[in-house]
Amino acid sequence: MAQDKGADNTPKNPPQPPTQELVEGVLRFVPLLETYFRRAHSEMPDQLRRLFVHHHLTARHGTVLTQLAHGQELTVGELSERLEVRMSTISELVGDLSRVGLLERRNDPDNRRRILVTLPAKHQDLMREFMARRAQPLLRVLETLDPGELAGFAAGLQVWAQELERY
Repeated sequence: MAQDKGADNTPKNPPQPPTQELVEGVLRFVPLLETYFRRAHSEMPDQLRRLFVHHHLTARHGTVLTQLAHGQELTVGELSERLEVRMSTISELVGDLSRVGLLERRNDPDNRRRILVTLPAKHQDLMREFMARRAQPLLRVLETLDPGELAGFAAGLQVWAQELERY
């Protein structure tokens, strides 16, 4: 993460360690989340895992696919907004997935400058199977939250994701 530096090239505001309360509280769960995300490849259906490994696809590519897993067709701009990433980033991800055959692109007949993106029907069941498997722990937790807790949880995740994007 880029920091403002003083004339002597040292950070003006060096990062401070988290408080003991934070370390013993919420931060102790972060390594458990990392373990969950690291297991994604091993939990993929074989066909999908082979494509991801062979073509060096990443979790960001998977995130694009999940946005299209229910058969919807989105513009590249809509994907960029949903995932809160730059157009150049989403265009690169869509291009990679298209070359592998995991996405189909076509010009929008109503606006030739817009590109519509969809997950081919032959991959929809595969992606939904993977999403169902991976989502189970989170879905079980979400079912226990009341609407206010759910809104707070979602807001916290969004803010954290935005901060990680800048990191």
